[in-house]
Amino acid sequence: MNAFAAPPVVSLDDARKALETDSSAIMIDIREPSEHANGVAKGAKLIPMSQLGRRLAELPKPGAEKFMVICATQNRSANIVGQLQQMGYTNASYVHGGMSGWSMRAWPMIKP
Repeated sequence: MNAFAAPPVVSLDDARKALETDSSAIMIDIREPSEHANGVAKGAKLIPMSQLGRRLAELPKPGAEKFMVICATQNRSANIVGQLQQMGYTNASYVHGGMSGWSMRAWPMIKP
């Protein structure tokens, strides 16, 4: 894979639709606990970026089920997906717009 290739991306609309209609959809929220306090997408798995390295076993195996990574905007999640791709996680994509975009659209959030 080209080291400069952009990591796979999913739109905010598609991410929400997947979470709400596909019981097998997996979203990993990598924001830190202080950010989770503002609310999370229902069904998202919370694995703070600071803990991700030691919690890789909680992700789908590389190349297995597709999963989405979300942060506040998309900067951290795009970076993390790029790193995961280099580790063989061809099944990871990041959510463009992040939870700040989710919140700006007044979409439903729950307390963690």
